[in-house]
Amino acid sequence: MTLISLPVALAVAAALVTSDPPLSGSLTTGAKPSVELKNTGTQTVTAWSVAVSSPNQSGGIHREVHSADVYLSEVTRGLPRAPNHLDWLRPGESRTIPVDAAPPGASVEILAVVFEDGSAWGDPKTIKSFFDQRAIERDELGKVVATFDAVLPSQKGVAALEELQRRFAASAAPQESTPHRSAREAVDAYLKKAKAGDPEDTDRAIRTYADFVRKQHELAVKHTRAKSSAE
Repeated sequence: MTLISLPVALAVAAALVTSDPPLSGSLTTGAKPSVELKNTGTQTVTAWSVAVSSPNQSGGIHREVHSADVYLSEVTRGLPRAPNHLDWLRPGESRTIPVDAAPPGASVEILAVVFEDGSAWGDPKTIKSFFDQRAIERDELGKVVATFDAVLPSQKGVAALEELQRRFAASAAPQESTPHRSAREAVDAYLKKAKAGDPEDTDRAIRTYADFVRKQHELAVKHTRAKSSAE
């Protein structure tokens, strides 16, 4: 269930859009174009959306939108393949974001920003899309946590991994969510290792993974709630 309605998103954005953007953006052109975002405000940013606009050959404007929601980086930062630029943007910090193109004459516009406390600035539809997607992630992470909780307290080792494998395979949807796919693939990998080596070691590993997913779910619950202008 989504915890932000469109009226709430509109109220939040309407109250904030009249102020200056809490981020500044500067373009770097060339072979590796990028946008440098700087948090010029006083709150930590957990999501942003920016547009890079440039004139095209037909006399119109080519516009590319680049959005990122990084609220889960509280637990994912430091992982081996975690992109450095996809992290919270604290007051005064800068972050370089790769973009597809930034030809001469291009400009950057800050469209929307979400803060750590659930407040937001910018385009209402973009803000709503961030919170809608967070609600989906919250629910999917919750399902994964529930699957682990149904098995791990009473089973361990290969038996637990085989039961988890069965449950994740049975609950896989045609359009499988990222949390579900990641958990299913992790269980498959740990089961393979358990059968080839030390079941006790892989049992500890899958429980550590389950705790990691639980932390993600707790963050998703926390960051799905938008802060209204009355709070």
